[in-house]
Amino acid sequence: MRSLLLLVLLALGMPLCAAPRVVSLAPSLTEIVVELQAADLLVGMLDGGDRPPVLATVPSVGRYGQIDMERLLSLKPDLLLLWPGSVPAAQRDQLKRLGITTYTAEPHGIDELIEQIEAIGVRLGRAEQGRAHAQQLRQQVQALRTHYHREPPLQVFYQVWDTPLYTVGGGQIVSDALAVCGARNVFADLKLPAPQISLEAVLLRNPQVILASDQRQLDAWKAWPQVDAVRNGRLLRVPDKGLERPSGQMIEATARLCRLLEAKAPVSR
Repeated sequence: MRSLLLLVLLALGMPLCAAPRVVSLAPSLTEIVVELQAADLLVGMLDGGDRPPVLATVPSVGRYGQIDMERLLSLKPDLLLLWPGSVPAAQRDQLKRLGITTYTAEPHGIDELIEQIEAIGVRLGRAEQGRAHAQQLRQQVQALRTHYHREPPLQVFYQVWDTPLYTVGGGQIVSDALAVCGARNVFADLKLPAPQISLEAVLLRNPQVILASDQRQLDAWKAWPQVDAVRNGRLLRVPDKGLERPSGQMIEATARLCRLLEAKAPVSR
């Protein structure tokens, strides 16, 4: 069937499009390309953490926060996959002036992430894989929302750093992951993606759970036994770094978070 289609295109004088040469400018976007079975299209990638074997020979175009522009241009990409936060503003402007086709992904919620995964599938010429993967992810998310729904939601403080104290705002995708698990980010009213806050603000909002990736940061909260999370022993380590990489794997990372929250703060059913 494919051979017949190629003959038809040739007979009509229509050009045959080569597979795009793709450069990914964020680790999460690289993960999406791999999930869509399109790693063969990657001619360059931004480094950030360990590489899976399938990407061992893909050239680097820099690291998070700094692109090697000369190296990128030498790869002659047809398509750039861009996460704005991974590239400084000056280099984003430079990329724009180069006129290379760019797909920008910056999802603020899990549903939007899945839509962007499907859209990237189209851009890569992997529309069928994109649709199938997106449908599977939507089903998983709906199952999580149904199973872990609770009313009222569990009040959670998600700590990003301690000196100074940072959290995630309501427009950050981690905040939506909490909502999938039947929880609410106590700083969801803040619009910045990673706002700096005060200790007094956390004490005032009195979270039922405190989440952080570092045990030392969690132990420091024991100095404040009046906080509900401390009083009830709900100082919890984030299961892994998966919530910080908005790709398809984030859905399973969200599932792990949901299981952790339910184990420590069971829902009455």
